Amino acid sequence: MHIVILGNGIAGITAAIHIRRWSKYRITVISAESDFFFSRTALMYVFMGHMRLKDTEPYERTFWEKQHIQRLRATVTDILMDSKTVRTSDGQLIAYDKLVIATGSRPAMPGIPGEQLPGIQGFYHLQDLDSLETAAPHMHKALIIGGGLIGLELAEMLHSRQIPLTIITREEKVLNFLLPPPESDMVEHHIRSQGIDIRLATGIRSFTDEGRGRLSGALTLSDEYITADFAGITMGVRPNIAFLEGSGIEIRSGILTDEYLQTNIPDVFAAGDCVELRNPPPGRRATEALWYTARQMGEAVARNICQPPTPYQPGIWFNSAKFFHLEYQVYGHVPLSDKDTEFDSLGWQHPDGHKSIRIGWHRSDKTVSGFLLLGIRYRQEVCEQWISRRTPIDWVLKHLHLANFDPEFAPRYEKELLKQVRR
Repeated sequence: MHIVILGNGIAGITAAIHIRRWSKYRITVISAESDFFFSRTALMYVFMGHMRLKDTEPYERTFWEKQHIQRLRATVTDILMDSKTVRTSDGQLIAYDKLVIATGSRPAMPGIPGEQLPGIQGFYHLQDLDSLETAAPHMHKALIIGGGLIGLELAEMLHSRQIPLTIITREEKVLNFLLPPPESDMVEHHIRSQGIDIRLATGIRSFTDEGRGRLSGALTLSDEYITADFAGITMGVRPNIAFLEGSGIEIRSGILTDEYLQTNIPDVFAAGDCVELRNPPPGRRATEALWYTARQMGEAVARNICQPPTPYQPGIWFNSAKFFHLEYQVYGHVPLSDKDTEFDSLGWQHPDGHKSIRIGWHRSDKTVSGFLLLGIRYRQEVCEQWISRRTPIDWVLKHLHLANFDPEFAPRYEKELLKQVRR
């Protein structure tokens, strides 16, 4: 049996490795982006000089040959369902018995007038890093359009090279789709303290070149003109599925799959950012462009190809990030406002403004629902166990030290949180 996997990101490679673990099937991984699998989340550290590109490859380059996983650097343009083959841009036809589409995401371009000017780009692929490296030595002023995690990541990258920049976001608070107001204010203050300009509740009306043939500035929705010779558009990502138009595979915003990650076409599966679940599990979105989710989907697809079919179960929601040396973790569900009728939370912030703990719980039975942490680490297995077992919030507060991940002699903050709760 021949398994063809489109995409060598975390979803596709996880699928390949687990298929090899559970079978002797022939495996071919096709990617136009790179010859070898690399950690996409580490690209920012390559730009910042903390790592070399080869350091982002988790496996030795001899690993793939030893595991009998064939790699092909090519762009797939068509999937021919009747003959169960894929066609590449150079005319190759590759037959498959089962196909896994794991083509990931692409930057969402919002259609702002002038966004095609030289000097404007997104940041997602390895080629985007190459473009950024080429442009950086000539940058005098940068704009980051979008205040999400990718936007803050790109801002930190440019800031590391002392490039003046302005972040522009339509949101009224920084990361308000991830953080409650106190934590959002804390992150905003932290970023501004680095000397970075942030413009909230506005956007870009148009980009201009002033007759120079490349970006020279932008006009905001509040009619302010900001000069810049570079703009990074980081207004989210979209499933990378344009090549599937007319293929017969059902798509909406992403590739529609059932709970087994099977598409409407027999023997064709999908995994990762490009998936749109027809019936997502309670509390989860139909499309989740997350590294952790993609890895889980890759393993689930491999299991459903090699073993008796098992529904994809993403488990407890988890995400993490790091921006300007401030670590962020979330487990489960923590309400973002006090208007939530189903959940409540309590929070504590350190006076230095660089650490916080927030715990969510169900109003109905006062059991813990989630944890949100900034500048502090908690053990994932402990938090997930408390959440899945619907542990009473009172018990969790008394035993919160069990979740602490900090080194033995590092400061602990659970007592401060308890004092605040008592007050």
